Amino acid sequence: MKLTGAEMVIEALKKEGVEIIFGIPGGAMIPVYDALYKSDLKHILTRHEQGAAHAADGYARATGRVGVCFATSGPGATNLVTGLATAYMDSVPVVAFTGQVPTTLIGTDAFQETDATGITMPITKYNFLVKDIKDLPRIIKEAFYIARSGRPGPVLIDLPKDIQNAEGEFYYPESISIEGYEPDPPVSKREVTKVIELLKEAKKPIVIAGGGIITSGASENLREFIRLTKVPVITTLMGLGSYPETDELSLGMLGMHGTRYANYAVSECDLLIGIGMRFDDRVTGKIEKFAPHAKIVHIDLDRAEIGKLVNTFLGIVGDAKRVLDILNDEIKTKDIVFDFSGWHETLRNWKSKHPLKYDLNDDEGVKPQYIVEVVGKLTNHKAIVIGEVGQSQMWAAQFYKYTEPRTHLSSGGLGTMGYGLPAAIGAKLGRPDKIVVDISGDGSFQMNLQELATISYNKVPIVIALINNEYLGMVRQWQELFYDKRYSHTSLSGNPDFVKLAEAYGIPAKRVTKNEEVEAALKEAIESNTPYLIDFIVKKEENVFPMVPAGAPLEEMIG
Repeated sequence: MKLTGAEMVIEALKKEGVEIIFGIPGGAMIPVYDALYKSDLKHILTRHEQGAAHAADGYARATGRVGVCFATSGPGATNLVTGLATAYMDSVPVVAFTGQVPTTLIGTDAFQETDATGITMPITKYNFLVKDIKDLPRIIKEAFYIARSGRPGPVLIDLPKDIQNAEGEFYYPESISIEGYEPDPPVSKREVTKVIELLKEAKKPIVIAGGGIITSGASENLREFIRLTKVPVITTLMGLGSYPETDELSLGMLGMHGTRYANYAVSECDLLIGIGMRFDDRVTGKIEKFAPHAKIVHIDLDRAEIGKLVNTFLGIVGDAKRVLDILNDEIKTKDIVFDFSGWHETLRNWKSKHPLKYDLNDDEGVKPQYIVEVVGKLTNHKAIVIGEVGQSQMWAAQFYKYTEPRTHLSSGGLGTMGYGLPAAIGAKLGRPDKIVVDISGDGSFQMNLQELATISYNKVPIVIALINNEYLGMVRQWQELFYDKRYSHTSLSGNPDFVKLAEAYGIPAKRVTKNEEVEAALKEAIESNTPYLIDFIVKKEENVFPMVPAGAPLEEMIG
């Protein structure tokens, strides 16, 4: 059938099973928005293009499906950049459509022209500039295939306005194959079973579970592997929820703000099996002192990650789910039994001696750690929790015990302030069955607070737990600890009254100043089933501990 390019976009999205689009129209996207107007696809008008990108990202992380966002040319496209970079760093599948000036005007510095593909090349898995209407259906099919396959990531399609208005035959491919692109490499069973031999030799093994476990849908496979082997589990920030932190073999998160016992375990282990993680600097600390006694096994779908940062004894390229399936089948078939009881006893002692802690009797405002614990208690650790960036992000990671995959959303690689509020929109619209709580600092919240309008208008029932310390908290913490308390431009004195601000958007809000008020306020917010903001007034100089100073070994923690 003959369709315009704009109509092809809408038909292709339907064929890809897209449920919802986040975006903002502009002159160079009017044809697509006109076609959207005539369709039954759901569109959420965000109040900033960055909000659209983060909402698509939050939707993708919470559901496992591809998130979709629209923006116009020029500033619309450039406003997507931070959101695309956020998705790229954390391997999140997003397809972004940007309008572009007509092909005849490209390169002339026309009104609202920017080189969207050139700008986003380093921060997308792939991008396209559509130059011929005949290529459009294939390009959209390829974009979704690339975004969701292999190691996922964002893909951008730049759509000149004349291509949107042109007519052509619409044929949408059933499948796609891209020469040279191997998203799912074969797994060598012989290589995988070497892991079992290493486990037989080990006395103090650990598994580090990364975001790749969640991406590949391998959480249940990991849990079976741990049941069979009794190897203790540590998670990265992106891996939270891949293994239940309520289980006795869970050691929580490692790294700069990880648990003491997780960091000690890495420093003492003799076998480290990293699955779907990339050994970034916030995880390893001083790289030369990372896991000094261990043989390191690295399992990852992306060949480029193997051996990139740590000396790898055994590297296995492959999907985490498939690798774990092979390991589990081999262990069950041969009825292999492991005994790490001595190691378990050491870890139990460390857990008992070095728990995560805080002083609830400190009367200088509400304790942020307590807020997070109460959220866990009231939601039975089943909610989707979004940690913004900085101190609120780390408290959300430390004190909420994640038990399910896709329930912890956070900008891990890029550390994007302003991520949480729009990501919460995408998460809640993608998973309406879940309670969604955005645990946000007052600095991060103000980066995209305009999305309160999106939440209010669409009646998205998100709980915003605002940790208000009137500082850019994590930067202030570094200034306190390493710069002799020279708080250079980190004070947020002059913040608005957040309760009045929320109410101005038609959102119920409450201020909490005492620990005794925390549970009742959160219970009311959660049970209201409406958007709700709680302004928690916390101690201005509360710090996140433990903390590994930048460049120090993991075992050298302060606090």
